Amino acid sequence: MSQSYISPALRQRVAEVARYRCGYCLTSQTTIGIPLHIEHIVPLASDGETVFENLWLACPSCNGYKSARTQATDPETNQEVSLFNPRTQTWKEHFVWSADGAEIIGLTLTGRATVVALKMNNEYVVPSRRVWVAAKLHPPTD
Repeated sequence: MSQSYISPALRQRVAEVARYRCGYCLTSQTTIGIPLHIEHIVPLASDGETVFENLWLACPSCNGYKSARTQATDPETNQEVSLFNPRTQTWKEHFVWSADGAEIIGLTLTGRATVVALKMNNEYVVPSRRVWVAAKLHPPTD
């Protein structure tokens, strides 16, 4: 039987370590005004556990597109690679913001595959990011 209950204390600990931002697109919970999801990096469907080390925050969009995936295809090489792991990998090594701060550009095979698989530049979020940039709420500087 898989354990999927996440206690309020564990949820709070994960949120604090993640700085209340999506581990994939860095969207802030404060900016979007809704709670971010607690995401299983290795999904329960793949025998991932509900333990601190396997949990991170994800916005509803990234979490929904990620679903039970752990791998995706890099669009430049067609190579199947692991998705970005926000717990063990550094965002700035795999992604960069476009000059206007509205789009995420993948720098590595993992970065590119994650951007495409999680639809991190979808037609809804890019216009929102433009508004956030104008309001000086985005992109994160740290």
